[in-house]
Amino acid sequence: MNYSVGVARRVITPPRGVELAGLGYYLERTWERVRDDLNATALVVSDAEGSAAALVAADLMYNDEAFTRSVREQAAAHTGLQPDSICINFSHSHNAPTAGFIRGAGKQDTEYLKFAARQAAAAVVEAWRSRQPAKLRTGWADLDGITYNRTRENGPVDTRVSVLCADGSKDQPLAVVVNFHGHPCVHMEHDFRAVSRDVAGEVVDQFEAELPGAIAMFLQGTSGDVNFVASDRSPAPARELTRTALNAAAQARPMERRGVRAITRSTRLPTRRWTREEVMIERDEGLYRLRTGDTTGWLEGVARAVVNQPRRLPERYGGSVERACAAVARFAVEWTGHILPELDTRPEELETEVQAIRIGDLYFAAHASELFSTLGLHLRRRWPHDNLFVLGYSNGSIGYMPDEYDIVRRGYGAYTSPKCTGQFPFTIDSGPALIEGLVQALNQTNR
Repeated sequence: MNYSVGVARRVITPPRGVELAGLGYYLERTWERVRDDLNATALVVSDAEGSAAALVAADLMYNDEAFTRSVREQAAAHTGLQPDSICINFSHSHNAPTAGFIRGAGKQDTEYLKFAARQAAAAVVEAWRSRQPAKLRTGWADLDGITYNRTRENGPVDTRVSVLCADGSKDQPLAVVVNFHGHPCVHMEHDFRAVSRDVAGEVVDQFEAELPGAIAMFLQGTSGDVNFVASDRSPAPARELTRTALNAAAQARPMERRGVRAITRSTRLPTRRWTREEVMIERDEGLYRLRTGDTTGWLEGVARAVVNQPRRLPERYGGSVERACAAVARFAVEWTGHILPELDTRPEELETEVQAIRIGDLYFAAHASELFSTLGLHLRRRWPHDNLFVLGYSNGSIGYMPDEYDIVRRGYGAYTSPKCTGQFPFTIDSGPALIEGLVQALNQTNR
């Protein structure tokens, strides 16, 4: 056995009064019940030479650089881990709070986030201290038919289900890690004000029921333009995903290569400055609608791409077009008021972290965006090894990373997401630049 593995979990369910994130603007969606507890689960792997890395799966919506830094610093202070060897991946559940800023769609609760960061760090520390000799196995399978590209008919999706299995000295299962790609919004419509891990939690619970004694983790992947297929049976996607992941785990092969290496680096992404005309058109419309209450043609203006399905937006406001229109108008006034003072001075580049971790012959490529499938699949083609976990929502938050198709059509991911996160829009060169940064980091893990 060439590795030592530890795994641990802490509950991070928020107290009452903390908002759930996503779904709409200024809904003040505080929770009323707990469907299932949110968790921070940590896996630590070290090799015979003492090199180590940690993976943290947190059941929150958006990550944040400050949250990541807090967890890394707290965990590193009580372990032999280097801060940059810790990867913090968020499941992106829309029935959970957010650590990252997303305008109007869930407030950041400072005290709760301090608690969640302490819990996540505590899980890393416990996993570090509980390490034991382990055998590692990895594998993958494809799963078609449970997700779809929500930005275009028959658009691409990443169907790869990847697994990492850790078995103890007596071949008992210690931990299993599952990586898949899809927006966890399956239970959102049914449990509007319920805390839930959604599909990610169901997969974890089902795995642990099948493998008693093991702790499971779900790491979110290339999900920017991907939803689960709607079903009258909301547990159906998780069951299919669990079945496929269990099959992949049963056929997973032992690691043929030794060693653990983690690389964290910064990469610069091009953006484009908003034009003053773009900003003022939305600001003027927002101010007008707030002043008059006029809803005429509201779906052709600022609401055109304000959410993925703008025509359904009134459903989130009790069926009221007036309330939905007022929320969209308020959003327009707020984002334009934020960006105008910096419109001519802010740099047209965005610096972000990319991280690559190699454990034996398994690779992890982690980034802070909601990556579109075209780009995630491009990364798979660029990287010559099949055993690749692609992790979005990791170590920070830069919003959607759209592909050229969505940028040209000015879709929600390309045109509205940067208003939510307070950024300039990405360009058709931004996604390829991010992929290039990830490939370079992955290459460094082999040196």
